[in-house]
Amino acid sequence: MDRLLAEAIGPERRAFRIAGLLAAAATISAVLLLGLSGWFITGAALAGLAGVLAAQGFNYLVPSALIRLLAIIRTTARYGERLCGHRGALLALAAVRARLFDRILSERDVRAVSAGDAVTRLVQDIGALEDRLIRRPALPAALAGAAIGLVLAWLASPWASLVLLALLVGLVLWAHLATPHLLASAATDMAAALARLKAGMVDYAAASPEILAYDLAPAIGRSLAVETAELDSARRRFARGEAIIDAGLVLGGGIAMGAMLILSHASLPLTVLAVLAAAGAIEALSGYVRGVSRSALVAAALSRLEGMAGQPSALVRKATASMAPARSIAFDRDGLHVRIVAGERLGISGKSGSGKTSLLETLAGIRPAGEHCGIALDDQLLASLPSEDVRAAFALSPQDAQLLSGTIRDNLRVARPGLSDERLWAALEVACLAVDIRAMPHGLDQWVGDGGARLSGGQRKRLSIARALLAGRPWLLLDEPSEGLDMATEARLAGHLDAWLRETGTGVVVVSHRPTFLSLVGKGRTINLKDRR
Repeated sequence: MDRLLAEAIGPERRAFRIAGLLAAAATISAVLLLGLSGWFITGAALAGLAGVLAAQGFNYLVPSALIRLLAIIRTTARYGERLCGHRGALLALAAVRARLFDRILSERDVRAVSAGDAVTRLVQDIGALEDRLIRRPALPAALAGAAIGLVLAWLASPWASLVLLALLVGLVLWAHLATPHLLASAATDMAAALARLKAGMVDYAAASPEILAYDLAPAIGRSLAVETAELDSARRRFARGEAIIDAGLVLGGGIAMGAMLILSHASLPLTVLAVLAAAGAIEALSGYVRGVSRSALVAAALSRLEGMAGQPSALVRKATASMAPARSIAFDRDGLHVRIVAGERLGISGKSGSGKTSLLETLAGIRPAGEHCGIALDDQLLASLPSEDVRAAFALSPQDAQLLSGTIRDNLRVARPGLSDERLWAALEVACLAVDIRAMPHGLDQWVGDGGARLSGGQRKRLSIARALLAGRPWLLLDEPSEGLDMATEARLAGHLDAWLRETGTGVVVVSHRPTFLSLVGKGRTINLKDRR
């Protein structure tokens, strides 16, 4: 995961360096501004007490100009630091999310990562890393604040400067030593509880119709209440730990300011300058200490992301793929011996639970092919081939078609980005869905999914078929393509697909209980997974 994070940070390294320099400039100007303001106010007060002549001789123009200059530098540098730091962090995290999603897709068994778990890792855990990246400028800011604070304290007394140095080092050690004992366990429990809660919410949201139909909301609410209570308990423990660490910081600041007052042998204005400079140095250190305390949350997120980051990238595996387009599929198991070549058709029937969908998912590379699966692609066992090679050969229209929250165009271009609208409409015509889409208010720009139009089961199925047609793979896999369709639409769809298959020379494997689609493959080209006919 560290390597993946470093790769994502690489292009934004310049932005983080600029953010670090600007953070140092903002901190130096802030400490100088605080100390100079105290010196100026104290000096002006003493001059006023000394009489009219002393007040008239007091030079207030230069200090006031410096104060304005430092205020402008502090504000400008802080804005630039936030702009560069947040920009770099957001772009780097976007790259991390994309690369981790790529690793999910490279799983041999894509179903091994649940939707809730994937959402939790890609959103919550990577969000925890955001704190680590945004706080990168905290270290140069703390060093700059400590340096300028020590210099200003030295003006009051060398001993005061040494005491401030000892306090700064002690506070850093306190943060590093206290964090594992006070925060690590709470951070792990908090991350785990939040992950379970979010994963459960995603899964429950997907099953909301069933939950309402069977009145399961009260039971689910009680279950979520338990998870929420565990999360709140972990958050309270984490907050208590942070409060203890922050209390040490406040105590150190008070000791530093008191030491400046006691050890200073300089004039009162310089003493006030040293006191406020010490306070500013401690304040500059607080950002770094907060980053150290938050490192427990980052460590918990990294541990959850480690397994996902360890998967080989699908992009890397694609680069090493060398297999030619699949020209033949062979099934040889449990007494079943079937071989079809490019452009041929095969129908699969059987009772529910006989493994029809599992067979298609294995062919599509969604389900791992075991060593004894008995399926070969171009005379090579499926289990011996990289999953990217397998997936490149097949376009699957699954039984339960899933749509993305987006436009019709977005959902179709999942198959092949950049396709023209003409190609999209042609696929919709084959899938007998073009008339329905044209009837929608926005056509291809109609939003579907969350907050959009709700398509019927038959419309989702046909949109999935159109998407599979656009993929341009050698083989088309159709799982119950007529589900949710009336007989007239089913017949038209079968006729359109027959013409399209003849025109393109695409092979097809169809799973269906309906004779209309089984007749699409021709006589003698249907196997029954139970009877093995």
